[in-house]
Amino acid sequence: MSIIWILVSVGIVILIQGLLVALFGMKSIGYERRFSQKSAFEGEQVKLVEVIRNRKILPVPWIRAESRISPSLRFGHGGQSEEREISADQYHKSVFYLGPFSQITRRHEVTCLRRGHYEVGSVALTAGDLVAIWMKTQQLNLSCALDVYPRLLSEEELDTPSTRWQGELAVKRWIMPDPFLVSGIRDYRPGDPLRDVHWRASARTGSLQVKTRDYTADPRMLVVLNVQASEEQWGDLMDYEQEGIEQGIRIAATLCRRALDAGVEAGFATNACMTGEKGTGRTILIPARRANDQLEILLTAMARMEIHREVTFPTLLESLCGLQGEDILILSTYDSEQIQARVDMLRQAGNSVTMMALERGRRREAGSEKTA
Repeated sequence: MSIIWILVSVGIVILIQGLLVALFGMKSIGYERRFSQKSAFEGEQVKLVEVIRNRKILPVPWIRAESRISPSLRFGHGGQSEEREISADQYHKSVFYLGPFSQITRRHEVTCLRRGHYEVGSVALTAGDLVAIWMKTQQLNLSCALDVYPRLLSEEELDTPSTRWQGELAVKRWIMPDPFLVSGIRDYRPGDPLRDVHWRASARTGSLQVKTRDYTADPRMLVVLNVQASEEQWGDLMDYEQEGIEQGIRIAATLCRRALDAGVEAGFATNACMTGEKGTGRTILIPARRANDQLEILLTAMARMEIHREVTFPTLLESLCGLQGEDILILSTYDSEQIQARVDMLRQAGNSVTMMALERGRRREAGSEKTA
């Protein structure tokens, strides 16, 4: 008979504590999640910090925080943290015991394996009783994101042509025609842009005359990346095709960083789009300039760009033909007559253009600058 009363008493206790957890388990529970820094480079480690608080006298036997996170952010193992692969996502779980008026802070080591923009603010909190019969779940959407910048390449990883091109750009002897400094006129030559024709002088002399321009020693570098694998390709690339483009992004980031360090204005353009802008027709264009925040702007755009062709590469180059006095480096996995036609247009507008080919993460010199 005593055994029956014990079992009944235990059952009543289980029922009461289960009801308390079901009714009040998620009350006065605070949860925060943040990264130790807002950005990092490929290969670097950051910390994902979880803070959970219980602001009531009733303890919570266990509370579980679970979310799906990209496998490109690799978690360290150990403790009460678990990670499992589910389709293309990583299933991350943390389990806590919360005493009365308590707070727990947990830091997870995270390795950034791949460039990208990662939102990890969606979390499901589940509180349960001692025997996991009664459970209460709450969905949270927190502001928690990380930009992973492309890895900067070392001198050894940049071959001689790219190093030489950058060196020629940065030397003080480098000069280019300044579109705003007119020093005189001369006879028209084949290839001179029509915008330089001096119509009054032409009417006075009876032959076409063009303006001659003074020179400036203030170079402007624009790196232009083509995310198409071929002229016919549209939309997303296969995984095995993306590595060449990823290497191109690393090259662009490295050259922009070095140019800015050398006091050269640097910019970036691509026919890809930013994350979440697929199908809008918007591409990325960051004009060349030299400012304290320019490197951060460039790297953030490169982190958040999605390898998806929004417009054809010749269309992008044509949209850049309004630029003047730029040193343009084109990174592309292929060349074509349409691309070369736009390159000639850019040169006729007074820009210097160099092409470098990308292939499976490596690149070779595809063409050198031609005189317009």
